[in-house]
Amino acid sequence: MNEISLADFYLTMQVLDNLDAGVVILDENYNVCAWNTFMQAYSSISNVEIIGKSLFEVVPDLPESWLQSKIKSTFKLRMRSFSAWEDRPWVFRFLNFCPISGSSDIMFQNMTLTPLRSLSGEYKHICLTITDVTDIAKNKNHLHESNKQLTYLSITDRLTQLYNRGHWENCLADAFDYCHQTQIPATLIMFDIDYFKRVNDTYGHVAGDGVIKVIADVLLRTKRQTDIAGRYGGEEFGIILPGTSAELAGYFTERLRNRIEQETVFDDQRGVIKVTISLGVCEWNSTLTDYKSWLEKSDLALYESKKRGRNTTTIINSDNCFKNSKGEFVLSNNNEHMPIK
Repeated sequence: MNEISLADFYLTMQVLDNLDAGVVILDENYNVCAWNTFMQAYSSISNVEIIGKSLFEVVPDLPESWLQSKIKSTFKLRMRSFSAWEDRPWVFRFLNFCPISGSSDIMFQNMTLTPLRSLSGEYKHICLTITDVTDIAKNKNHLHESNKQLTYLSITDRLTQLYNRGHWENCLADAFDYCHQTQIPATLIMFDIDYFKRVNDTYGHVAGDGVIKVIADVLLRTKRQTDIAGRYGGEEFGIILPGTSAELAGYFTERLRNRIEQETVFDDQRGVIKVTISLGVCEWNSTLTDYKSWLEKSDLALYESKKRGRNTTTIINSDNCFKNSKGEFVLSNNNEHMPIK
């Protein structure tokens, strides 16, 4: 009987050693009872060095508290448990060598914990099975990163790195709905570059693109992280300021306007280019029917800034009255022959 048992054990160990997975058998005190060839190869720890010893004393970098908790839970429930690489990329810090690139990375692992029942029906040992899922993990991560990049490209204006018109309008519609539901104010700002056609005609479209990019950079540096900025089209931009009144938005517009007025764009052929912007501000109010009416109101305020001489901010209220950035009412200049652009 002993001879048969020994032969069976020998056959079992051959099977374990030829598995393309790590197999570790532990007793209740975390002492190692089996350590197959896979584990020896990737850990560089031989059977002689670890059998009969505590796993946590011999193997470095193990997540000891977490792994002990998993083992205790498996013993208590007497049910198989599992750990996926998405939750914990690795349990044993093994290097995974890539023959194609010649590089090595940490091996991504899935782990299965199986409680082992003895002939007497007691559960005093547990089997840890370590599976190398590096290829699966890398492919999934690569796909995730590719999708993130595609999403970024689909919503971003290439020249300015602001949101493109389509995505920014979606954000504006969402902001309108949020204001309507919560009655929490938000303010919409539209602005464009004064006399931009002159810039293109005088310096060329490449220089014009340079001006647009500089203004976008100033906008990104000036806005808050929660503010939503987009290139609406050509030289026109939009910013949504959540939780902000028109009065507070006026401080923002003046800061932005002054910074752009002081900004200098250098053209290799013709020297320095200086530009200014005109801005229109509209705070959300309950008289607005949809986000498009909000946009139209802001545009009205923007065109009022153009009529008032440009390089200024105009705020429009729910009664279609205009104020400057200081909150002072202003009279519309109806000089129709003044070019708006």
